[in-house]
Amino acid sequence: MTSSARRSPRSISTLGPSAAVLALAAAGCSFSDAQPSITVPTPSSEAAAYCKALDGELPETVLDRERNDPSPESELTAGWGDGAIVLRCGVPRPAKMDDPQAEAVEADGVNWMLEQPEGSGPRFTTTYRKAYVEITFSQEYANDITPLSAFAGPVERTIPDRL
Repeated sequence: MTSSARRSPRSISTLGPSAAVLALAAAGCSFSDAQPSITVPTPSSEAAAYCKALDGELPETVLDRERNDPSPESELTAGWGDGAIVLRCGVPRPAKMDDPQAEAVEADGVNWMLEQPEGSGPRFTTTYRKAYVEITFSQEYANDITPLSAFAGPVERTIPDRL
């Protein structure tokens, strides 16, 4: 939950203790404000160095969604909008890249392989780079590659081509 959407302690305490717990549960909140949890990649040291550089170049907002990194905290992961957009750097090369029929898109000079996992939004993985960057979008972006433009510049500046 973003800080702009958090309930103030005063508004919760006026409900009473039991109602406050129910209100937090219904809103999907926790007392620790934990972010969505994702698996942190385990790249080679070379790829990890590229990912660290990428982390320093990532935008603070993407499509008006503020950066809100998932847990556990890592330079290899980032998020925007409470999991609406999640980036993982240093992921393994997807097996789907061996498929000559795999779909791909180009966004501002960076090539991305597209996968459409069942029951979730699209997943894009960079191609022809020394570290693989994976970005997943929530269902609301199922037919929109616009967010990829926010990542093209940072990827281009920090992760060299394999060629």
